[in-house]
Amino acid sequence: LDPFADVEEEQGSGAVSTTRYLHLRIQQRNGRKTLTTLQGLPEEIDSKRLLKAVKKAFACNGTVVEDEEHGQIIQMQGDQRMKMAEFLVSEGIAKKNEIKVHGF
Repeated sequence: LDPFADVEEEQGSGAVSTTRYLHLRIQQRNGRKTLTTLQGLPEEIDSKRLLKAVKKAFACNGTVVEDEEHGQIIQMQGDQRMKMAEFLVSEGIAKKNEIKVHGF
């Protein structure tokens, strides 16, 4: 008899219905310099092509970082959180309620 069997079943069924969020965060570098990170992109979206379009649209530099736990993370120079959120919605990559903006 496993006392946690019903709890695992509830969590398993609840995890399927939850939406995956895209997290936009800002990190302070040195002085006034900041770094914007985008985490939680689905696997079917090509991060490098997305970053190339973002760099051209926002006139900023950026890179794609591989993380073991969180997957691919896009880093951009400057505070690009609101611009990036609008860009993701306008391109149809994510809905507005799927994007979480963190920081300050």
